[in-house]
Amino acid sequence: MMTRLSETPPDVDQPSDTSVPESRSQRRGVYLLPNLLTTACLACGFYAIVSAINGDFSRAGAAVFAAMIFDGLDGRVARWTGTESVFGKEYDSLADMVAFGLAPAIVAYQWGVERIAEYGNAWGRFGWIAAFFYAVCAALRLARFNARAAGGDKRYFEGLPSPSAAAVVAAFVWFSSEWREPGLAGLILTFSISAVAGALMVSGFAYPSMKQVDWDRRVKFAYFIIVPVFLALIAAEPPTMLLAMFTTYALAAPALWLGRRLFRGRREATEPPPA
Repeated sequence: MMTRLSETPPDVDQPSDTSVPESRSQRRGVYLLPNLLTTACLACGFYAIVSAINGDFSRAGAAVFAAMIFDGLDGRVARWTGTESVFGKEYDSLADMVAFGLAPAIVAYQWGVERIAEYGNAWGRFGWIAAFFYAVCAALRLARFNARAAGGDKRYFEGLPSPSAAAVVAAFVWFSSEWREPGLAGLILTFSISAVAGALMVSGFAYPSMKQVDWDRRVKFAYFIIVPVFLALIAAEPPTMLLAMFTTYALAAPALWLGRRLFRGRREATEPPPA
């Protein structure tokens, strides 16, 4: 009996049928410029932690926002220069965990847990649990984002992005550090905001992203007046303006969801029953 030979002889150098060619956007090299920016993001997160330990909460809050700038630049620079890589993606996620997960949690912890413990051990436990809850939610948010990065609608984020959550916590602590004595109510509010920011990160609310913005598109001339004025207001009072801006962004998605539910309930109540 004759044995049927395969049309293609086996070859160890030949990829199997199940292999998927590596895309150009996910190369395995290590590129200098985008990873330097990611390192700068990591350094800012580390500096925020050190500043919080030293009791300098203004610098700690500013460092978190500096980390956001570098985090926004590294991915865009990698795309513009065609230097995206698997290494860069993983490194960026680890840097984000430090800068937007651990750093805000430690900043909030250092700011309030010692003060709130003066009102009782139960309040002290509430403080560190809220800070730890934020850190856990940041890790879960980043893991979910990495797992679902290939699919989904690129126009929206599922859950509050970790940089925005970090901005809310850092801006509030920065704003609160100007108080001489926040009192128990202010300390409870600090840790409550940390817990709420963490919960929003792992929520299913849809937050608009800036990834689909066409930077080459023509804009109205009025934007060239609004943007400098807005930046001048941030420069004049950074913690107040940044807190207002990122709190509005964080609460916009839950508010829209609640508004749609209420509107739907009213519409169903006013509609006549089917005949």
